[in-house]
Amino acid sequence: MAHARGKYADFEGLRERAVALRRAGLSLRQIRDELQVHNNDTLQRLVAGEPPPEWTKRPRAKDSLRERARELRRQGRTYNEIQAELGCSKSSVSLWVRDLPHPEPRCTPEEQRARMNAGLARLRAEQDQVREETKRQAAESIGELSDRELFMAGVALYWAEGQKSKPYQRRETVAFVNSDPGVIQVYLAWLDLLDVPRERLRFRVMIHETADVDTAERYWADLVGIDATTLLATTLKKHNPKTVRKNVGDAYRGCLVIRVLQGADLYCRIEGWWGGIVAHTQTRLR
Repeated sequence: MAHARGKYADFEGLRERAVALRRAGLSLRQIRDELQVHNNDTLQRLVAGEPPPEWTKRPRAKDSLRERARELRRQGRTYNEIQAELGCSKSSVSLWVRDLPHPEPRCTPEEQRARMNAGLARLRAEQDQVREETKRQAAESIGELSDRELFMAGVALYWAEGQKSKPYQRRETVAFVNSDPGVIQVYLAWLDLLDVPRERLRFRVMIHETADVDTAERYWADLVGIDATTLLATTLKKHNPKTVRKNVGDAYRGCLVIRVLQGADLYCRIEGWWGGIVAHTQTRLR
């Protein structure tokens, strides 16, 4: 070996050999072992300017993704489309292709708007399907109602929606007003459970004067199973032109008022039942 201890006497000769080995496809480690040059700085100087052989280059995992992203961008694909196809982050896509020109729009603004609306419609349909399935499962979980369960539900329903006596205005009457047909049906089933005869019930519609009063009257009469002619005189709400009402259209039918004749005793019992529910609930909270 033509070098002294600690010093390389014939550096140019070593470099010629190192370059030849490098061009023959050897790695730095192989050149080091062949020439017995163990100083890394000297080894780097010996092969300076010579590229490493391809087989020594460690491939990066994202190189193929980067090239594919650039190819897709040249085809006119958007960041979102590239991200969806390659499964990488949008920030990576932006870094890889930001030097490429923006693709020409592939559709008009109207077409873009139509696509967006179609996508929103699909999303809402999927959300509606999920909601309906949730409600269906919840409804099935109720099962059959016992008389006690209906009784408790009716007491709570009346106390939430029914007319109540006030300290400053004593009204021990049973009157219930609601616009939800399901609520009305549950309330009537509760009155049946309490053995309140239908002959003691009086029905009246409350609705805005600008609505279809006749249709609303027939709707409520059919729901509760009576002739529309037996309804009490409908209460018409005056329309305020400054108010923008949202309860309009064919689905708007106003409210139904149900009054129980000779209901003072029943009202006192309802108030007592509700008081009992509250008292027992308070003991559970302690």
